[in-house]
Amino acid sequence: TPSRPQLPARLRLPLCFLGVFVCYFYYGILQEKITRGRYGEGPDKEKFTFALTLVFIQCVINAMFAKILIRFFDTARVDRTRNWLYAACSVSYLGAMVSSNSALQFVNYPTQVLGKSCKPIPVMLLGVTLLKKSYPKAKYVCVLLIVAGVALFLYRPRTGGGGGGGGEHVVGYGELLLLLSLTLDGLTGVSQDHMRAHYQTGSNQMMLNINLWSTLVLGGAILFTGELWGFLRFAERHPGILSSILLFGLTSALGQSFIFMTVVYFGPLTCSIVTTTRKFFTILASVVLFANPISSLQWVGTVLVFLGLGLDARYGKSSKKTSR
Repeated sequence: TPSRPQLPARLRLPLCFLGVFVCYFYYGILQEKITRGRYGEGPDKEKFTFALTLVFIQCVINAMFAKILIRFFDTARVDRTRNWLYAACSVSYLGAMVSSNSALQFVNYPTQVLGKSCKPIPVMLLGVTLLKKSYPKAKYVCVLLIVAGVALFLYRPRTGGGGGGGGEHVVGYGELLLLLSLTLDGLTGVSQDHMRAHYQTGSNQMMLNINLWSTLVLGGAILFTGELWGFLRFAERHPGILSSILLFGLTSALGQSFIFMTVVYFGPLTCSIVTTTRKFFTILASVVLFANPISSLQWVGTVLVFLGLGLDARYGKSSKKTSR
């Protein structure tokens, strides 16, 4: 461990919690503001539809931030991870981010956050099938709670009243994007486990290289599709969005650094508890600030999801210790 100026031990956990909470709390607000806001005046208001460009900017800022961390705090580590592994991981990483950002055009932010909270499901399934992992029995109970909670949250009983003929299709498309995002999250997790097990890849090197490959892929995509030029014209009409996007990228990068700090000082269990708590309060903030309606059945689903995540953080871990 590097012998740098040490923060007093009693202040580390509060700092890590506040760092993760504040960064991702604000990140979530900015994400919903950018992707679900209306821009312009009168009847000609526009929606932000440039998910690829938004993720591209986020990846550029993440890569720059990781490079700064390596330059000042992690110069001694030698990275032996194969470039093709980084490239493959970046594809799933990218697809997950683009899918979840695109889903916000069809579902509200609480639905997106609850959907993304199901990440243990694809990670567990793909870990069993691809890496031949075994999990404690408590893990399966926790996953069952999560699945039941999400099913309740996404269930919408038929009503005889309005809502328009196309509403069900739009909601279904958003949920399909969330399912795709979760599957790709699982593949990303499997790839990162493989890197750590076989190459002892450092978190900063992983963050830098995955974001560099993602920037390369996305840069080609937004040029090929012409989305970059559409985004630039949109930003010219609504220049105020640039500050929101810059803050969005900065909070994402800074939040990741606090997550890594939490894992290093306190382990993944504490990190899981911190991030789970953050997600719950993000949903509450979205309901209050953006007036997203949540029914009593959806609140039951919310409680089940976070109960499952909390129990998973406490009891769902294997007793075997892995060396870094």
